[in-house]
Amino acid sequence: MRSSHSRNNFKVLVFGAGAIGAYIGGSLILAGHDVVFVERPRNVRDLRTRGMQLDLSIDPKRNTRDACIIEPRLFVAADSLAAALDQGPFDVAVFALKSYDTPAALEDIKPRAEKLPPVLCLSNGVENESLLAKILGQNRVIHGTVTTAVGRRGPGQITLEKLRGMGVAAGHPLSETLAAVFDDAYLKCILYPEPHSMKWSKMLTNLVANPTSAILDMTPRQIFANKKLYRVEIDMLKECVDVMQAKGLKVVDPPGTPGRALALATILPPWLSRPFFSRLAARGRGGKMPSFHIDLYSGRGKSEVEYLHGAVVRAGKECGVSTPVNQFLTETLLALTRKEIPFEEYAHQPEKLLQALDQYRKNVH
Repeated sequence: MRSSHSRNNFKVLVFGAGAIGAYIGGSLILAGHDVVFVERPRNVRDLRTRGMQLDLSIDPKRNTRDACIIEPRLFVAADSLAAALDQGPFDVAVFALKSYDTPAALEDIKPRAEKLPPVLCLSNGVENESLLAKILGQNRVIHGTVTTAVGRRGPGQITLEKLRGMGVAAGHPLSETLAAVFDDAYLKCILYPEPHSMKWSKMLTNLVANPTSAILDMTPRQIFANKKLYRVEIDMLKECVDVMQAKGLKVVDPPGTPGRALALATILPPWLSRPFFSRLAARGRGGKMPSFHIDLYSGRGKSEVEYLHGAVVRAGKECGVSTPVNQFLTETLLALTRKEIPFEEYAHQPEKLLQALDQYRKNVH
C-alpha cells in the first residue's frame, strides 16, 4: 500500500469492469486518478483495443451532452490479479463484482492477500465483506454500496441511467478520504456511521419485485397491479425488516433511495402503501426488467437471489426469525436458473405461483 493518500492522485485497483466497476473506475480516471482494472481476458482485449465510453450526460455537473471517451493509454486492463498487482502499489481496491463471482475472486485473492490494499466492497448483498475479511482481516475491508443505476452495452461501455449516489461506511482510516475522492469524481458519496445498517438497507431495496419478476416473467408494474402479488412483496420485505430488527440494525435510506419508506410500507394498510410501490416501480427501473430477470433470461446459469433473499433466510435461521416467502422465492428461482423446472412453469401464471407459495407455507409450518 502506498504511504500517501493525496486526494489529487489516488491509485485504484478495480475488480471488474462491469456496469458498476466501469462507472466507478471510469469516473475516477476522468477525475485524474490512476486506475487498473482486473477483468476476464476476453473483456480485457476489448478494453485495450477500444478503451472506455461513458455516457454520463444526465449528470448536470458533467456539463456535456456527449459520451466521455477514455483512451486505452489512460488506464491499465489486466487479465489476472497477479498481472494487476504488478502495477501497484495501490491506495485502495474497489470490489465491484456480482456476488456469485465472489467465491472465484476469493480463491484468486488468497495467495496474494498481503499485496492487496484495503478493499472497498460495493457488491450487492450483506455477506461479501465478511468473506473478504476472513482473508484480508477486518481492518482491510470497507463496506460500501452503490444505488446509481448504470446500463452496460459491453466492456467499458456504460450509460448513466439514474444518478442516486454511493455510500461508504465511516470508521476506517481511509473512509473520509475515499468519500472526498469519490465526491470530487461526481459520484455523490455519502458516509454512513453504521456499515451493516447501510448494506442491509440497500439489500432491502434490491429485493423489491426482483425474484417475482423473473419467476413470472412480468414487469414490476404488473406485479404491483395484482393485489395478491403485492401482498407477497410486502410479506417478503417484512421478513427482511424483522431480521434486521432481530440483528439490532436500523433501516436507513441508501443514497437517493427510500429504504425507510419501504420498511414503513410493511406496516401500513395495502390501500395506502400500494400506490407508493407502484410509483416506485415505475420511477426506479423505468422500462428495464430487474436484475434477476436479466440474469435468468441471459442464460448465464447464475442468480444473485442466493446471495440476497438467500442471505435473509440464513440470517433468519441464526436469529430465530421465520422467512418462508424469501426461502420459497430463493428455491424457486434457483430451480429455474439450474433448469430443474422449465421457464414456462410459472411464466405469466401468478395464481399458480400463489398456490405453490401457500402450499409451501403450510409445509414449513
